[in-house]
Amino acid sequence: MWRLLKQVISTGLRTEPLPLAEPSWPLTAERAHDDVLRLLGRALTIRQVDAGSCNGCELEIHALNNPYYNLEGRGIKFAASPRHADLLLVTGPVARNMREALLRAYTAMPAPKLVVAIGDCGCGAGIFGENYASCGAVSNVLPVDVAVPGCPPPPIEILRGILAAVAARPPEFARASPSSP
Repeated sequence: MWRLLKQVISTGLRTEPLPLAEPSWPLTAERAHDDVLRLLGRALTIRQVDAGSCNGCELEIHALNNPYYNLEGRGIKFAASPRHADLLLVTGPVARNMREALLRAYTAMPAPKLVVAIGDCGCGAGIFGENYASCGAVSNVLPVDVAVPGCPPPPIEILRGILAAVAARPPEFARASPSSP
């Protein structure tokens, strides 16, 4: 125990510095929340599906729910059922065994449907590609509205992709919410 304590004291504090804010795209909690409410008129509900990823993208998606990004406080929440979702967030290359489950989740979503592909594998540029066990990119199985590249993409890029999908939503979204423009 003393050896471990000595090692901790001699090593010191090793943490990453906070990410610097980008002045080119200031994303504040108020702005993100206002964007979601202005565009949808209500909270955005997401169903996340892991179609065969290495779980790197899932770790970054989970980081969106920590207090630093506070996704729920910005009017964006995750749902366990695709029947309650506005947006389908798909990670990884679509494994052949997950193709049917992904299609079922997509068809269970109410119209209009938004799909965001996360990570290089979901966008089609990953190391897995198309082969006997993989259908490849999400766009090979479903119509994708926004693709967020990266291996894995940082949480802020995932949030930008979600907001871009909502901003480029089909006109049916406006009719679905009573208070949207």
